[in-house]
Amino acid sequence: MHVPKLSEDELQAHLPKLPGWTRSGEAISKTYQFKDFSHALDFVNQVGQTAESIQHHPDIDIRYGKVTLTLTTHDSGGLTQNDIGLAATCDDFADAVPA
Repeated sequence: MHVPKLSEDELQAHLPKLPGWTRSGEAISKTYQFKDFSHALDFVNQVGQTAESIQHHPDIDIRYGKVTLTLTTHDSGGLTQNDIGLAATCDDFADAVPA
């Protein structure tokens, strides 16, 4: 199912609701910091399970306690509501990881 790319106005309305996410062209990314590799992996596993269930997969870079996610919808040529929703979900997952 094709998801429409968000307009610039729509993006500008959504991005302030996603603290820490930065836009680079047609993608958004955020780096999360966890206390160790184990907690970073717990987070990545939650993201991975959700991504698989919705068939929307972020690029994931893991470096010990740091995880960087990058989101875009390749089939739509840019950012869509799927990216905005997954970004918010990932923030919720990160908030639930023990400090």
